[in-house]
Amino acid sequence: MDVADTVDLEVHRAALTGHCYRMLGSAGDAEDAVQETLIRAWRSLPTFEGRAQLRTWLYRIATNVCLDLLASRHRRVLSLDTEPEGSVDKPLEARPRSHWLEPVPDARAIPADADPFEQAALRQSIRLAFVAALQHLPPRQRAALLLAEVLGWSAAEIAECLETSTAAVNSALQRARATLARRGVGRSEHGDAGLTPEQSRLLERYLDAFHRYDVDTLVGLLREDATLSMPPYTLWLRGPDTVKTWLLGRGSGCRGSRLIPTSASGQPAFGQYRVDPAGGHKPFALIVLDLDGDRIAAWHAFLDTDTLFPLFGLPPHLD
Repeated sequence: MDVADTVDLEVHRAALTGHCYRMLGSAGDAEDAVQETLIRAWRSLPTFEGRAQLRTWLYRIATNVCLDLLASRHRRVLSLDTEPEGSVDKPLEARPRSHWLEPVPDARAIPADADPFEQAALRQSIRLAFVAALQHLPPRQRAALLLAEVLGWSAAEIAECLETSTAAVNSALQRARATLARRGVGRSEHGDAGLTPEQSRLLERYLDAFHRYDVDTLVGLLREDATLSMPPYTLWLRGPDTVKTWLLGRGSGCRGSRLIPTSASGQPAFGQYRVDPAGGHKPFALIVLDLDGDRIAAWHAFLDTDTLFPLFGLPPHLD
């Protein structure tokens, strides 16, 4: 029987998108890589002998597609990783879209048919802090770590995928884990159990305070060392007092905004719409929140709405 008649490669798209996102740090780049992966796989299906599981075979192809792309691209970053802490008076300086780490919609990167434990673990593996830390690893170290830590591959399987030795894989894993440890980032073996009741109430308070533009309540939800970043601008701020000054000053155009809840990179998120002088509300930012207990540790406002709002299925305008 023709393998092409019995296999639907498309059912693996979400799993592959999550893998490519962790490798590349961009939802758009990940989707391009997955498309190239499926094209290569389809062309090679007649020679696929089934010695490995189909998904494992696809992961091998996707990993090498990503390594090819990374050979000619700069790593993507968060401003907190590369820029000094700013002040509310600092001029705004932008970088190209290709410079920044981008969030990914959960639904595009986490297979719907995964069991709850696997979904929780995969949500944690696409968090912004974890993916940002991965971008500091050389591409082959990054690939080895993800294949081992997220997919559970053995060193021998990784060596076959990367066409290297088991000893080289073990050495790469040791260096990669040490780098992540120095950056204070890791992945819990127990996955992400989701929002606690306290965090759900925190998000309700955040949404209500934003709609009322109650800045005192908003900054009261922040951790003492919380950060606010606004890609594509390099500027980022730290601490409730500084964020308050920004929101009441240069950020006061956010007054009257409307937020639509969503989820991005395994974290709570909102599509933010600012008042449109022509009527209604227009897209302004995709807000992604990093929660620590019952406080907000990081507030990321991604301003590339032309790219992100269609990707997240957010309306182009609120009437």
